Amino acid sequence: MTTVSLSANGDFLTLDLEGHSRRFHAIWLRDNAQDPETRAPGNGQRLLALRDIPAETKLVAAEIAENTLKVSFAPEDKSVEFDLNWLAASAYDKPAPIESGWLDAGVEPWNSSLMSYVPTGDFQALSGGGDALRDWLGQVTRYGFGKIENGPTEDGSLFKVVDLFGYVRETNYGRHFEVRTEVNPTNLAFTGLGLQAHTDNPYRDPVPSIQVLYCLESSAAGGENMVVDGFAAALCLRAENPEYFEVLAKYCARFEYAGDADTCLQSRRPMIELAPDGELIGVRFNNRSLAAVQDVPFEDMGTYYAAYRRLGEIIDDEAMEVTFRLEPGESFVVDNTRVLHARKAYSGAGTRWLQGCYADKDGLRSKYAALSAT
Repeated sequence: MTTVSLSANGDFLTLDLEGHSRRFHAIWLRDNAQDPETRAPGNGQRLLALRDIPAETKLVAAEIAENTLKVSFAPEDKSVEFDLNWLAASAYDKPAPIESGWLDAGVEPWNSSLMSYVPTGDFQALSGGGDALRDWLGQVTRYGFGKIENGPTEDGSLFKVVDLFGYVRETNYGRHFEVRTEVNPTNLAFTGLGLQAHTDNPYRDPVPSIQVLYCLESSAAGGENMVVDGFAAALCLRAENPEYFEVLAKYCARFEYAGDADTCLQSRRPMIELAPDGELIGVRFNNRSLAAVQDVPFEDMGTYYAAYRRLGEIIDDEAMEVTFRLEPGESFVVDNTRVLHARKAYSGAGTRWLQGCYADKDGLRSKYAALSAT
């Protein structure tokens, strides 16, 4: 049974929700009121600024009927209702995370054991939307990557993948880029060399948060694609040596790229990025684009480089990687703020032609949330 009680001064109320006692401030409840005078019925956006709500807002009454909480505020003499399930999901009166590097409940770290369960969708099924697209987007959200099979093999087919969830993000590489052997390439990605697992474009702010790679031709030997969960690697580092984890999260690295006379991209961000409350929200790792590290004090530089080396060793461990070969009409999508990708070396014989482009994961998350709400 859910119960409610008001504080003596009306500053907050206490709800017994699902066996947990949760407190809610009067001003928080008033600011989050869902009535049509406070929120636009069509899109839920606030119609009031905080300045429009009295600073001395108090709770003067509260009662529960079925699954609804009804409260009244002074000095506005206003009553609003809240769904108890919404309050339970939005509650903020709970223990703060104790350890840096915690993950959202919807994120699952992984290693090579995921090899047999690569999140995979059929292009035609995904193009129809509905449950198939929702479920695949849910897996990409949880694991940070997903593969697509049975797609078309025409030039530009990768844009149809982005159309499933969002919009192409254009860069100095254009709307898309070609990944095949070139003479005098501007980027090592355009050679047959193997590449260490990395996140793309760490020298950008903001970094492109989704990358799509699409296979159009694949007859050359080798060239398998590989992905590594950067979150799992960071958590492995934390388990081994908390000091290493903290030093890579505390200090900024610098990344840069100058591919031509008109391009000089630079960023300053930590290799392991934490939210202010310690949530692990990003990894930037790219040995090719790391500039001179100059934001670490002399006393900590030795530890920093030891931590950087160890993180690279963890990323290079075969026990961390999931490997698969893309055939024509197949593609994969990666969360570029989390999942590192790589490529095995391939021979000059035969052909290997992939196309890549960038997008943003707010579109992917939006599409997933919208499909999940229907």
